[in-house]
Amino acid sequence: MLQFEDFVTGESVLSHSIAVSQDDIVAFASRYDAQDFHVDPEAAKASFVGRLIGSGWHSCSLLMRLMAESFLLDSTGMGAPGIEEVKWLRPLLPGDSVTARRTVLETKASRSRPEMGLVRFRLELLNQRGEPLLEQTNWIMFGRKESGVAPQPKGDWLAHSPRYEPPALESPLEAPAEAPEPTRFFEELEIGSRHELGSFVFTAEEIIAFARSFDPQPFHMDEAAARVSLFGQLAASGWHTAAVWMATMVSHRRRQLAATTGRPARLGPSPGFKNLRWSKPVLAGDRITYFSEVADKRESASRPQWGLFFHHNTGINQRGEEVFSFDGCVFVERKPS
Repeated sequence: MLQFEDFVTGESVLSHSIAVSQDDIVAFASRYDAQDFHVDPEAAKASFVGRLIGSGWHSCSLLMRLMAESFLLDSTGMGAPGIEEVKWLRPLLPGDSVTARRTVLETKASRSRPEMGLVRFRLELLNQRGEPLLEQTNWIMFGRKESGVAPQPKGDWLAHSPRYEPPALESPLEAPAEAPEPTRFFEELEIGSRHELGSFVFTAEEIIAFARSFDPQPFHMDEAAARVSLFGQLAASGWHTAAVWMATMVSHRRRQLAATTGRPARLGPSPGFKNLRWSKPVLAGDRITYFSEVADKRESASRPQWGLFFHHNTGINQRGEEVFSFDGCVFVERKPS
């Protein structure tokens, strides 16, 4: 069992691998990122990537699964407060076999909570050729030796394959009451404009369905185990909270397209995101409403027909508390001359 003191700065460890099929990519994206180039092989040929690729959030979720299998489930892991940065470097493709690599960047004991310490990792998802698909930097909390922090409960947490299978009763996305705006070209984007994307109720069934495939830690999978955890009751995986943000963003985009007359402004790829924070746990029964605000924009030097816009995103629970936030960016088409 790994505890805080077992992590040595500079140590790098590879995990086993997971094979990813086209069906796996479509199953995840159908629920969380249903853009054509993630769910429809034929429509993907006409997209900016030219073929079916996996969602970036699917790549993050697969990395989480590999981390859980390779060391977190045999540790005193206590969760992560957030993610410093994710860089999406290459697309996840059907037929890829992915492996995780973890490297310890630094460690520090907690001053406020002497029973635990924090380990800062660089986590990478590699394809079968050893090429990084994504690079992620974040801290993870671990119980210290002789601190009395119990290891994670033993259980058959890995019985399910890393393919998303929805629960029998799916919780629907709830569209906002406000009328959607049409799509905007780069020049038309207004810094400071903020939009409600939609809402979602995180039922126990939804939480468990996501966790059993991508984050099978006991406090996401089992109510009894969750009661004696840091959260005190069943809590959603942070990656589940993020994936639902993407689902509300796709739904918002569809409403924008429906409100657009003439040719819509196209969106391109996202290079990644920064400053992801899970500021409060999302518990079973919580209703989270997601928002996105245009924070900045700049012209692209490498792609003159495109610009980059930067957006700050939040999730607010039914009590008005912020539970989730991150800063993202994406390419958007410039207005035709």
